[in-house]
Amino acid sequence: MKTLYEKLSLFYLGKSTQDKSLTLLKNKNLTTHAAIIGMTGSGKTGLGIGLIEEAMLDNIPSILIDPKGDMGNLCMRSASYESTDFIPWVGESKAQETAQMWKKGVESWDQDISRSQKLSQTPVTLYTPGGSAGISVNIMSSLNAPEKEILEDSDLFNSYLSATASSLLSLIGEESDIHSKNYTLLTTLIAHAWRNDLPLSLETLIASIINPAFKKIGFLALDDFFPSKERFKLATRFNSVFANPSFSQWLEGVELDIDALLYDENAKAKVSIFNIAHLSDSERMFFVTMLLNRYIAWMRRQSGTSTLRTLLYMDEIYGYFPPSKNPPSKAPMMLLLKQARAFGVGIILSTQNPVDLDYKGLSNIGTWFIGRLQTRQDIDKVIEGLSGKLGSDLSKADIRAMLSNMQKRTFFLKSAHRENVEVFQTRWVLSYLKGPLKRDEIKALMQSQKVTQKSSPLQKKRTLKKSTSAYNGELTQYFDASSSSELRPSLAINAEILYHNTSKGIDKTEHINWELPLYEDGFDLQEIQKLQDSYKRFSTKAPSDASYASLPAVLLEQEAKKKISAKIQSFLYRNQSLELYRVRSPKLDSKVDETLQAFKIRFQDLLNQKKDAALEIIEKRYATKEQRIATRIEKAEAKLEKEESDVSAKTTDTLVSAGLAIFGAFFGGRSSSSRIGSTISKGVRISKERADVKRAEDEIVKYQEQYRDLQDELSDKIDRLESRYELENYTIEPYQIRPKKCDINIKDIALIWRSEIAYM
Repeated sequence: MKTLYEKLSLFYLGKSTQDKSLTLLKNKNLTTHAAIIGMTGSGKTGLGIGLIEEAMLDNIPSILIDPKGDMGNLCMRSASYESTDFIPWVGESKAQETAQMWKKGVESWDQDISRSQKLSQTPVTLYTPGGSAGISVNIMSSLNAPEKEILEDSDLFNSYLSATASSLLSLIGEESDIHSKNYTLLTTLIAHAWRNDLPLSLETLIASIINPAFKKIGFLALDDFFPSKERFKLATRFNSVFANPSFSQWLEGVELDIDALLYDENAKAKVSIFNIAHLSDSERMFFVTMLLNRYIAWMRRQSGTSTLRTLLYMDEIYGYFPPSKNPPSKAPMMLLLKQARAFGVGIILSTQNPVDLDYKGLSNIGTWFIGRLQTRQDIDKVIEGLSGKLGSDLSKADIRAMLSNMQKRTFFLKSAHRENVEVFQTRWVLSYLKGPLKRDEIKALMQSQKVTQKSSPLQKKRTLKKSTSAYNGELTQYFDASSSSELRPSLAINAEILYHNTSKGIDKTEHINWELPLYEDGFDLQEIQKLQDSYKRFSTKAPSDASYASLPAVLLEQEAKKKISAKIQSFLYRNQSLELYRVRSPKLDSKVDETLQAFKIRFQDLLNQKKDAALEIIEKRYATKEQRIATRIEKAEAKLEKEESDVSAKTTDTLVSAGLAIFGAFFGGRSSSSRIGSTISKGVRISKERADVKRAEDEIVKYQEQYRDLQDELSDKIDRLESRYELENYTIEPYQIRPKKCDINIKDIALIWRSEIAYM
């Protein structure tokens, strides 16, 4: 019974301070978002970590933004609370004592070791953008054009564009002003690159500021609106930031691929924590805004669902979502609060002070956790924010009295999905709470996850035979100006491949730039690779002081371009295909360009929705049964009290009491269950002197047994339901759509000279 709430997708938050019943919340209720408010020492971190732990146990992935450094405690998990697990965290002298204390604390809150074991199976990664202690983050991809879902939505595109430009300006210490020349120029530059599918990097951004690809901004000539000398000054300010040696950390590590941050290759949940405590205020704002933008772009590609798909948690949101200012992070956060519910995304915001949250955003938050507050003004602000959400049975004075007497680790809970408010004490978390992590602690925790980047086998060195003249044949030549004076040749191939399948509705044209290394003895088509970007960005003018490797003879033959094109076309015909995946039942096919991981994630979402639908059917069926038995218990208790006036209190049956709390949460927190729970908790020590009292006692015992049987029956049904909707029980089949040879068009072949070949 202790873990039945997990099977019913309920989060175990703690216990009521009034009757010690379990405080449970349906995980799907968090799609209407939540706020945790409480002063330092109120227990916000413990509650936040508890919520994320519950998500991990339900296989729900999370992304955490951690400005203070506390949430990394989620990495400190022990499957069995052995002292050896605690040695790296507290030292050998305190390991045994701490391990025993934590195990005892966990068990005292009715949590068995199976929860800790299950929790330890979910990977948790600490990222340190702009730093090397944890896993580094490469922010270059954040400047890439957003997905078509955003490009085609003008409002969303403008919001995404504005946040990107504002976050870049924050790096040079400039607040966003939509009327400023700097803001207008940046948004125009970025929009031009995105809409024309042009590569955008920090280097090209600076170059574009100095020499934009357009001559007008609005109706004014570029130089009239923003003179070249002023543009150069702006470019210099950005260059000073980007050229700083410390900024190189921003260009190393993993990309902000939200799918990869949320799921492993088998669509199992992950937790990604972005520790930004080491960054300056401007760097924090820059990164948070970039991350929120990438998250929105990912979210807009998902299908709609009422299931909780993932959580986005932000600790200490002070300064990122204020009521009176508009920092770059505010617009994307507001958009998430307004739109994320439709995509199954839950937002949890934590702060010390209610004035840190924009009042417009508060209306989109459905669940409030209020801990100890510092001043009466803070309490009044919370009550004002809860105005209209209190319910008919509580006045503002009642709420003020409750909030004025909050103890540490106790929270006032008000949710739009629960009939009544509740004050509860948070449960003992499974992770070890050490406090904010230091740099060396983060480094030690992430050491095993750091992977040394290996060089591509195609970048191995070859003997360079120098010559003083370049090729003078029919192929156009391109020269990489950033390369050294010793240049190696490769072929750049621009091709189009059409994949067509009427029955599956597939009609895709793939535009690809390829690169093929050239050697003195020819080339090997097995080494053909995709180029990182267009080769046409290189110069067609040969450097005067370069030396060149020897070219293969095949390049000097008559009609060399035609012959090579034919070979490449035949090779692509034999080797290229559109990789797809499918499940036969329930029938689902992958989308074009959908990776296996993305397909697994989408299929798991489908299974989760089917499971939730099945749970709703069970909920309706068992709600009637539970109500019937609960009503009988209530009547029997009333009858017993009437028959026997001299009764003493006893502890209620634990299993029945726990079941009432679980059923109450599962069936929507009906008030009848709470009343019955209160009645049962009074209990009785039955006098044996009267037969009618004895019959009343037997009747209560009988109904309690029926209640336990109902709980066991429901538990068994949920077990079978979970097995039916586990991804591992389904076969995912790969299949290919192959192009016709006539659908492979080699549009261009060129010759590239440079010192290195940059493959994807």
